[in-house]
Amino acid sequence: MAVVETRRLTKIFRKADQGAAVNEVDLATRDGEFLVFLGPSGSGKSTLLRMIAGLEEPTRGDVLIGGRVVTGLPPRARGIAMVFQSYALYPHLSVEQNIGFPLKAHGVPRDRRRERVRWAAELLGIGHLLARKPRELSGGERQRVALARALVREPTVFLLDEPLSNLDAKLRASARTELIQFHARVGTTTIYVTHDQVEAMSMGDRIVVLDKGVVRQVGTPKEVYDEPADTFVATFLGSPPMNLVDGGDVIAGFRPESLLPRATVTGPAVALDVLVQAVEYLGSERILHGVVEGGRFGGRKVVSRMTLGASTGLDEGAVHPLAVAERDLRLFDPGTKRRVPTRELAWR
Repeated sequence: MAVVETRRLTKIFRKADQGAAVNEVDLATRDGEFLVFLGPSGSGKSTLLRMIAGLEEPTRGDVLIGGRVVTGLPPRARGIAMVFQSYALYPHLSVEQNIGFPLKAHGVPRDRRRERVRWAAELLGIGHLLARKPRELSGGERQRVALARALVREPTVFLLDEPLSNLDAKLRASARTELIQFHARVGTTTIYVTHDQVEAMSMGDRIVVLDKGVVRQVGTPKEVYDEPADTFVATFLGSPPMNLVDGGDVIAGFRPESLLPRATVTGPAVALDVLVQAVEYLGSERILHGVVEGGRFGGRKVVSRMTLGASTGLDEGAVHPLAVAERDLRLFDPGTKRRVPTRELAWR
């Protein structure tokens, strides 16, 4: 295991009208943690990972692995193993040969190579597939072969670039569980890139939220969800995203699950009369879309997520008394879009 650090890491591709793909990123993993890079397309998350791997040369800044500066070193000299979105398996080789390929390339004796391959395959539950070719495997099995191939190298760091994005939704869910269990067993420092917030929230020890090459926030899943650093993090995480209502000198934010029938909200609260315009039924939940009637936030659109029981009687076309507990409000500066301390609320 090893700590990965980036110091003012920057990548500029020198294309017209394009700024830095990654801009002055300072990060440090914890030894053995599962760190997730999360962001939309074009946020710089894959470019940042590729610079850590040595597949992309930084414009400036440094990468350190285990306290050693590795900037300028080729990938093979960094003690890392990378799993790509495509898995990059050799179609003409068997599973056993695919897993053992990096060991063969490094001159590891055949007996030792077979021993390591069988160990990795058994760890990932694919020992019975060693004689098959990649075309005979499911997407989930190919993903495990790619992981086994990375594991046999005994890396100090795993780098995974959207390895589940080619799987269907059901298989992706089971693969998430397998990856979490795999990391718990091997304990190797892992950096995982995804645009999927469900993957990030369910898998990461900490999440690095990126946007336009800039780190917006680093924190545990609970921290980035409950205490977003700015309006980008607030609206990027969550489905539906956080409600943001402009109150003039402040933007008030609250999660849809915090907008509830007024009678059920305890303690100091902000009362909102909401005209419900549309309702989505999602099995055990309903999503209510509406607009605030009157008051400081009159005319602002809001979304509420409630259980079927809590939403009883809240039908389309009527105004209903809802509220948000003040403890669930997050305030943002309208100019900088950054979080500001919660203060005595003027609209109480």
